[in-house]
Amino acid sequence: MRDAEGFDEFYRATSARLMRFGYAVCGDLTEAQDLVQEAYTRAWQHWRAVTDHPNPEGWLRLVVTRLATDRQRRIGRWRAALLRVGPPGTARPPSEDTVVLVAALRRLPVAHRQALALHYLFDLPISEIAAETGVAEGTVKSWLSRGRMGLAAALGDAPSHDLAKESER
Repeated sequence: MRDAEGFDEFYRATSARLMRFGYAVCGDLTEAQDLVQEAYTRAWQHWRAVTDHPNPEGWLRLVVTRLATDRQRRIGRWRAALLRVGPPGTARPPSEDTVVLVAALRRLPVAHRQALALHYLFDLPISEIAAETGVAEGTVKSWLSRGRMGLAAALGDAPSHDLAKESER
């Protein structure tokens, strides 16, 4: 069993110093907060080993330093990849049909959306959807049916985008 009181006391005694250390190491307050939070999470996970360590606060500083180094390496790899392939192209805004469809999908329950997406976007058969979601095939069939009916009702309520009607104005 972990010593929660001991950990809390250790946290209160060291957190301000470790936060200043993290900020000095990475130079970004938000990143320092993330690094320090992760270091304390790891300290809690290995609390017995940390308490047996000759310098528990030093152990935390080492974790923060390694996390910051890992982050810098990861950023460096991203930069190198970006230099090789160039920045991503500009994304076009979604079409009006996409906006209307997404709005209609958002009106459906999550289970219905999930079933529709798995079936129509990933071309999964009902049996695989049932296995992935952990429900009976009949439930998936019901979700698909209700999802399609909900979409039809929602899209029927959407304004018509008929160009002929717009040109009459």
